Amino acid sequence: MPSRLLSLILGLLLLGLSLSARALEVGSPAPDLSGTLLDGQPLALHPAAPGTARAPVVLIHFWATWCEPCRREMPILDAYYRRHRDQGLVILAISLDDPGARAQVRQTLASYGFAGAMARDMHYPGWGRIWRIPVSFVVDRQGILRHNGWSGPAEWTEASLESQITPLLTAAEAP
Repeated sequence: MPSRLLSLILGLLLLGLSLSARALEVGSPAPDLSGTLLDGQPLALHPAAPGTARAPVVLIHFWATWCEPCRREMPILDAYYRRHRDQGLVILAISLDDPGARAQVRQTLASYGFAGAMARDMHYPGWGRIWRIPVSFVVDRQGILRHNGWSGPAEWTEASLESQITPLLTAAEAP
């Protein structure tokens, strides 16, 4: 009997996590995200107050060093980031690697210009359970979710970055 109760509790917990991921709706305020980056700096992403000037456009990217699609995608993200960071683009790469792989994650991210963190050092309950990678989310300058990785293509391409993120960067630049 206790194992059935435990199974029921675990099932309800997983259902709740799954539903919270589905609750992410494009056009709604993005959930909070906070923690510590690999370089030790604190990070907090909270939906911006209306009228906040020059808040960044943030791409939150969940990945791992052992993930082949992630390895293909990271150079594409980095090239795009380097071209657009001066327009207010921030990319946060959150690694789902085991804690023992921290050195490997650091080494991998050393080749890229954007910030990185280990999932265990981050707090992101409103984003749901990350069950596939790569998966990314985009938050605009007003703190609104503009890309929900659960409902879009699994991998970014140069064309998809240009079509989905560049308009968010350039629209905010207009006076």
